[in-house]
Amino acid sequence: MLKAAPRPTRRRQSRQQALAGYALLAPSMIGVLGFLLAPVLIVIVLSLFDWKLLATPEFIGLANYRELFQDGDVWHSFVVTGYYVLICVPGTTVLSLLLALLVNRKLRGMKYFRALLVIPWMATPVALGLVWAWIFDPGRGAINQFLGLFGVDGPAWLSSSLLAMPSVAAVHIWQFAGYNMLFFLAGLQNIPASLREASALDGASPVAHFFRITFPLLRPTLLFVLITNVIGSFQAFDTIFVMTEGGPGNSTEVATYLIYDEAFRKFDFGYASTISVVLFVVILIATISQFAYFERRTTYDFS
Repeated sequence: MLKAAPRPTRRRQSRQQALAGYALLAPSMIGVLGFLLAPVLIVIVLSLFDWKLLATPEFIGLANYRELFQDGDVWHSFVVTGYYVLICVPGTTVLSLLLALLVNRKLRGMKYFRALLVIPWMATPVALGLVWAWIFDPGRGAINQFLGLFGVDGPAWLSSSLLAMPSVAAVHIWQFAGYNMLFFLAGLQNIPASLREASALDGASPVAHFFRITFPLLRPTLLFVLITNVIGSFQAFDTIFVMTEGGPGNSTEVATYLIYDEAFRKFDFGYASTISVVLFVVILIATISQFAYFERRTTYDFS
């Protein structure tokens, strides 16, 4: 009489399941290690060297960091970056939320309108920069041509140290508002209809319903949008490079542009890596601060 094959033990089953899980995670982990963690570690190591690309790297320890904290250009670039972030993040968040409220309606053709709002995000930043540089052109640009119809002489948008940064930030807001609208729209549609019906039965006005029910329940979405907006604004480069190249003067010279300038124009990769590390730390602190603020102010369960 044949004996049945012994069943695998529970420990053996757990080991097999764990190996299968690791095998499924391996491709993603390789990508994270190779394209995220490894570059970060390489940049940190390079920040400890004096490397002018064609010369032999020389270990100098923290000398680059001491130079950075005494470099007025670096401090200026971080102030400019902060100014850019303070314009882009609130502007993009508010506009995307308003657009989500607008398109969260069951009207004919609304899905096409939603798709139209996302198109700017799908375009390449360089192409957008070129188009908007023409739009802001003081002589032939569409904005000043339009203002001229009313007898108004438009300013030199990108040649003014006062207007250049708001102009570039407006392009960023226009590009990403539709993309972030999708997340707010998903958050709005995830709110149970029973809450809206109960609010209407209690006689709450639309404004009161939004601020007391809708907005608090959108905080998980708001947290995600804010974090991605802050990170994206700190890392902005393409559009600024095409539209102003950090000018006029250095009024739009954000930290990423200074990193590019140090690395690919001055060929000082060690110092550029140092600025990159400091920028990474600033972004990390900003992200952790947002998580800490929203931790006890966010509701994830709508039941």
